[in-house]
Amino acid sequence: MSIQITFELTDSDLEHFRKMMNTAIEKTSKYTQEEVLTKARAVTAAMENAALPDFVKTRMQSLETLIAALEDPEWQMPDDEKAEILTSLAYFSEPHDLIPDEIPGLGYVDDAIMIELVIQDLSQDLDAYRQFCGFRSTEEKRRGSEAHVNRESWLASTRAAFRSNMRRNRPGSSGRRLFSRIM
Repeated sequence: MSIQITFELTDSDLEHFRKMMNTAIEKTSKYTQEEVLTKARAVTAAMENAALPDFVKTRMQSLETLIAALEDPEWQMPDDEKAEILTSLAYFSEPHDLIPDEIPGLGYVDDAIMIELVIQDLSQDLDAYRQFCGFRSTEEKRRGSEAHVNRESWLASTRAAFRSNMRRNRPGSSGRRLFSRIM
């Protein structure tokens, strides 16, 4: 039997998570991009092998997609977008959590909340990358052995369209994000 527990984070609760993110960013500012990615990959690998509640597992997939977007050479993410995602991954590079991960069932609640906030903040980026991956896969199947001939030309225009759409659809006129002060 499962139960559903719902709670609401107030503005002061969100401020607490912003402070946690700022602290993590300050601590990880000495790390290179590769070090942040290595630590984020280690967290996702550890979580894959842990007995996680479903509410964490579903969010982990989005975190893994952000890492994949950063590492995908065909996505060709601009440096400013890379910096935003790396900044968001900083929290997961820090070993000290609000709730220790070793506590069964509850240890990943703070991680799930932070992942959800990052996902909300970067939802347009995630959607654009997922659409790009879908397009790339479809084109590879459609073009067959010809997929690698002039591949960059058929990816470039679509990649640009997805990015343009992503920027245009960001909430608010300023594109303000949850962690905008730190990005």
